[in-house]
Amino acid sequence: MLPLALLAGGLATRLRPLTEHIPKSLVEVAGRPFIAHQLEYLGTQGIDDVVVCIGHLGAMIQAVVGDGHQFGVRVRYSSDGPVPLGTGGALRQALPLLGDAFFVMYGDSYLPICLAEVETAFLGAAQPALMTVYKNDGKFDVSNVIFVDGVIQCYDKKNRQSSMNYIDYGLSVLSRKILQNYREGTVFDISDVFSVLSLQQQLAAFETFSRFYEIGSYQGLQEMQVLMTSGASK
Repeated sequence: MLPLALLAGGLATRLRPLTEHIPKSLVEVAGRPFIAHQLEYLGTQGIDDVVVCIGHLGAMIQAVVGDGHQFGVRVRYSSDGPVPLGTGGALRQALPLLGDAFFVMYGDSYLPICLAEVETAFLGAAQPALMTVYKNDGKFDVSNVIFVDGVIQCYDKKNRQSSMNYIDYGLSVLSRKILQNYREGTVFDISDVFSVLSLQQQLAAFETFSRFYEIGSYQGLQEMQVLMTSGASK
């Protein structure tokens, strides 16, 4: 399986005061830090190499997770340093630890999807990147993708269109060549890169039909708590 970059460097302002003194990844869900659920789940999916992109309070994540052996995966770390680099800058910083292609997932996401199928789709698409999409219809978050006949026609988080009824599911695959042209330390958002790729018809798609879960808000955190305590996530 491809390695996976886990973006866990955000400030988590929507979860304050919970996140005033701990990073979002360490917020407790069903009696354990959320990242513990994430890493164990990734291990069951066949992922054995995870690079956690850390920033704000990242040393606390390192102290809890260590090298990942307790969760059945190898974990390494890439730090933003003193200046937050954004999601794109964080991935550019992590390139020395990643391969020619790698999964990207957000540190607040729990995604019931088969990663092996996503990897197969990426390898077969012959495109520099792939985004998983879900027909959201504005239900779980604001939709941001125009997806027609298996093709992403437009992805844009900043300029919403009425025809956007799909959403970025939170799991992507990237070729390292997409990021190599950026100078290390550059601050940018990976969503802007995906937006350009979508307009150039260079962003492959994998449609999933299971809803996503996240802890980026108090409502999402409550839903995650229900999922984990119900046993439905296993």
